[in-house]
Amino acid sequence: MTSQLTAINWAKAVTILLILSLIGLFGIEGQRQILYACMHISYCLWWLIEQRIYPERRKQIFTEKVDFPGFVGALVIVGVFYSLPAFLAFTNSTELSIAATATAIPLFYFGSLINTAADIQKTTAKESGTGLVRTGIWSGVRHINYTGDLMRYLSFSVIAGSLWAFLVPLSVFLLYLQRIRDKETSMKIKYQDFSDYKSTSFRLIPGIW
Repeated sequence: MTSQLTAINWAKAVTILLILSLIGLFGIEGQRQILYACMHISYCLWWLIEQRIYPERRKQIFTEKVDFPGFVGALVIVGVFYSLPAFLAFTNSTELSIAATATAIPLFYFGSLINTAADIQKTTAKESGTGLVRTGIWSGVRHINYTGDLMRYLSFSVIAGSLWAFLVPLSVFLLYLQRIRDKETSMKIKYQDFSDYKSTSFRLIPGIW
């Protein structure tokens, strides 16, 4: 058995290989393909590099053990299914619009910054023995790291230029709904000030929910 994190790391490597294979098969037709490849590959590389820069992350995220079917499932879902927008981007011969570019780049850029900043703040807080993290980037949204990650997956779908590509962020959103419910149940038990934090913040989408 291995950890979920190890399985996800392998899945990210599979994603990189799949995108490189798509480049080899279909080539770079235009801005859509090169922008998509740069965004998704850089995200996967940062996921792997971040664990080297902040090794404590490996002790905090996806620590649950998975058996062989779970490992294969991670490769199929995270490595292959989450690469669906890549396939759609490389088989889309239409020119990428200015509107799509102007939407996708800020989503990816700010989504990555939000996700990374949230992870760094929480890692630092846990190392110093802080209790409930509710200041800084966590002050307004209780699961802001998920918000950033979802923004990033949305950017891939926008670049892909197909409604089918939005199946990926939709599936990520549904997964996060389950995780949010489980986390908030445990946080309510673990932290006395969680109820106050809950009353002054949103779950995932600032100002909405």
